[in-house]
Amino acid sequence: MDYKALGLKCGLELHIQLEGKKLFCNCPTIIREDSPDFEVERRLRASVGETGIADVAALQEMQKGKYFIYQGYNDTNCLVEVDETPPNPINQEALSAVLQTAKILNAQILPQVRIMRKTIVDGSNTSGFQRTGLVALNGELETSQGKIGIPTIIIEEDACRIIEETKEHTIFRLDRLGIPLVEISTTPDIKSPEHCKETAELLGMILRSTGKAKRGLGTVRQDVNVSIAQGNRVEIKGAQDLRLMPTIVEYEAMRQENLASLNFPKQNPKIIELTKLFLKTESKILKDKTILGIKLENMKGIPGTELQPGRRYGTELSDRAKVIAGVGGLFHSDELPRYGITQEDVNNVRKELSCKENDAFIMIADSKERSEKALNAVIQRLNEPKVPKEVRKANPDGTSSYLRPMPGAARMYPETDIPVIDVNTKEIMLPELFNKKIERFQKQYSLGKDLAEKLIKKTNYSELFEELSKYKNVKPAFIAETLVNISEISDEILTQTFKALNEGKITRESVLKILTDYTSTGKLVLEQQLMKEEEIRKVIKEIINKKPGLAFNALMGLAMQELKGKAEGSMIAKVVKEETK
Repeated sequence: MDYKALGLKCGLELHIQLEGKKLFCNCPTIIREDSPDFEVERRLRASVGETGIADVAALQEMQKGKYFIYQGYNDTNCLVEVDETPPNPINQEALSAVLQTAKILNAQILPQVRIMRKTIVDGSNTSGFQRTGLVALNGELETSQGKIGIPTIIIEEDACRIIEETKEHTIFRLDRLGIPLVEISTTPDIKSPEHCKETAELLGMILRSTGKAKRGLGTVRQDVNVSIAQGNRVEIKGAQDLRLMPTIVEYEAMRQENLASLNFPKQNPKIIELTKLFLKTESKILKDKTILGIKLENMKGIPGTELQPGRRYGTELSDRAKVIAGVGGLFHSDELPRYGITQEDVNNVRKELSCKENDAFIMIADSKERSEKALNAVIQRLNEPKVPKEVRKANPDGTSSYLRPMPGAARMYPETDIPVIDVNTKEIMLPELFNKKIERFQKQYSLGKDLAEKLIKKTNYSELFEELSKYKNVKPAFIAETLVNISEISDEILTQTFKALNEGKITRESVLKILTDYTSTGKLVLEQQLMKEEEIRKVIKEIINKKPGLAFNALMGLAMQELKGKAEGSMIAKVVKEETK
């Protein structure tokens, strides 16, 4: 696609969780999979914002009429998370990490942080709002295709995570609620799908350089904003996989271009009940349900028009019906006969709805109340701009589906439980950026680039590595290789192990086994009886006698296998060379 010709505008909102305690209480930030200790049931409603009106997205959520169940743990959740007591003062360590990030991005740090409430009524916050505070303005990020503006840097609390969802209710877990988040927004200066990925990678690198960013799946979330000249700004939430980000941008530009090319008149259809036409139907989907339908004037072929791979305009309408009314989906004439609906059924529906040759139709089968609600949502979508401003969610294949209308300023109002927070910019210390640290590790410790990247980006051991590299009898590359190939082990245990290696109490070959055994048993065994040279020579002579004529490398392989953990590799090599002269 020619993105310049399309008038592509693309920007990012990057959210990264921070380690330590939660933002407004002292609970830990661990995610748990064991059975919860308690449940709380709530219903939420939309509040009027600072502008005096309720937010449109919050009103849509409230109209669904759902209730919410919150699961929590006695030892890792508290009354702040269930909104039964006011929040504690802000987590200063989390705020410090956000301030460091702002300074790296050359942003204007505000002298005070004022916490606001952002109305969210989808159940993901027990209070019906998210606490959020603006920290800095007008930063910039240098990329391969020029500077990207950073208009805002924000600190906020993460939401609950969904455990189960039905038409009537959603079950959430409180373990994620309140984890500190740093949110960085960019200007819409991203020029292409690949440029979007590069921007996200650079921002992620900067945040992880603070040493406070969490690692692992779900700790980073990117929301991508995309528009083309003939479209509108659409926010796509939940782009977790960086590899998928270019596809998300490409598919959204494609969707907007295809929507803009559609041509059909305004629709004002009458909702008509069609149940009587299907009293003897063999379709299991339609049986025992109220079936309603509408005529789409001069829209034949349009519901079946593909917008993204595997998603059509009919899917676009179906999304609205599902989200607003909780129905399973809809049937449109471009896909029928199918699903047990015969050609005769189609003809009867067209007659009942007074369809002409170029007309299409839509049917929904559910309770009467849900079906009416769903069709009204479809009619509303038909009469919106071709590309409406909206929030969508990223699907695993890079396509997207409708979530809610684009929220506005009406959702914000002041947080009255938290005083204004004064900021002291003189105390902000800049961390060493990951890309600079990778270069330094290559030069200072003679590490390969891949090994340095793994050590710094994939583990939490880069500071420990520098401490361990002070041991003169252990090569830094061996320390790095070991650290990137182990599970999480405490700094104390690793220090003891490498100290023993430096002092010759254990062999290089035994280090991984010792650490693996510690992981499974909880016992660190560093007392090893290394074989003397005469004993090593005896073993090697036996190998040579059994396998006469083997080359040096082959003999070394057999000897190392036999003597692993019992002798130093350098000593084994010395003896093999002497015995094969």
